[in-house]
Amino acid sequence: MDGVRVGKRNIGADAPVTIGWENVGRVQGGRVKRFIFTWFQPAMLFALVAFWYYAPNSIATASTAIGIGIGFKALLLALEWVNPRYDSWRLTWKELVVDLFYVSLGYTFLAVIERYIGSDAVIDAIQHQFDWDKLVWFLGLPLLVQAFLISFIFDFGQYWMHRGMHNWYPLWLTHSVHHYITQLNINKGAVGNPVELFLIGLGIGGFFDFLPRAALLAGSIGLAVATYQHINVRFDTPRWWRYLFNTTEHHSLHHSQDYEATRSNYAGTYIFIDRMFGTCVDGEAELLGMEGGRRMSIREQMTYPFTEAWKTMKARFGKGQPDQPELVPAE
Repeated sequence: MDGVRVGKRNIGADAPVTIGWENVGRVQGGRVKRFIFTWFQPAMLFALVAFWYYAPNSIATASTAIGIGIGFKALLLALEWVNPRYDSWRLTWKELVVDLFYVSLGYTFLAVIERYIGSDAVIDAIQHQFDWDKLVWFLGLPLLVQAFLISFIFDFGQYWMHRGMHNWYPLWLTHSVHHYITQLNINKGAVGNPVELFLIGLGIGGFFDFLPRAALLAGSIGLAVATYQHINVRFDTPRWWRYLFNTTEHHSLHHSQDYEATRSNYAGTYIFIDRMFGTCVDGEAELLGMEGGRRMSIREQMTYPFTEAWKTMKARFGKGQPDQPELVPAE
């Protein structure tokens, strides 16, 4: 990829991407530091899975999961300061205020919406109509197998939802806001238009919520893997890990200013889903965002899908029949 393509225009080599793991940056420092940042991710996955597998029922609860999630993100936030992937991604007060706004939105407004019209509502509606005896075979599987299947089914659904957002213009309008972020850090996964955040959160994995222990184990896999997508930490990722799981490197390419690179690495947890469907690209990128890295205000993030849809409708019906709108707005 020699240049950057925004929409259908080549605009030179202003936003290079790094392709190939052999070209990805490495952790700088002594042997101990390199060891920690090589095995941190696998160690945390093992620790979280072991905890939820052996924890007594008295503490294996959703409130415990929330507490662990907050503590885990606090730890990763500290690592961002100790060993950042890129100095240009360092968290500023301005970025922090925006991130906290969206995190708060997710725990309040979006949580209520999910409860009443999202997958939670669908689950409640079928609770008394579904023949649960049909799932006896699933309940008989080993607990770790149940957890993996829940996690995989949910991520498989997210993969196609995410891929659809990049290939169908109406969905792209909702998702494009998330691609205006110009750096990755621990809370950037929460940044986006509320419509998109609601849609990307849907998944048929939610239908397995009636299995509390397996669901908690599945959640721990997501916490220990998918959380790394939006962080500013340099890891020496083990080869087997980056073959199976999505990484910050993969996701930085997906958020790069290179149009072709953004059409890859759609999975949330399991990058091997992308490998199965030919959409995986190994590498990394530092320069992120759209329109040359233009930042959006919160107000614009809230209204952008609707204002752009209105402009498209006016262009289509007010001035004849223009070409299909480009997936990525041109500068």
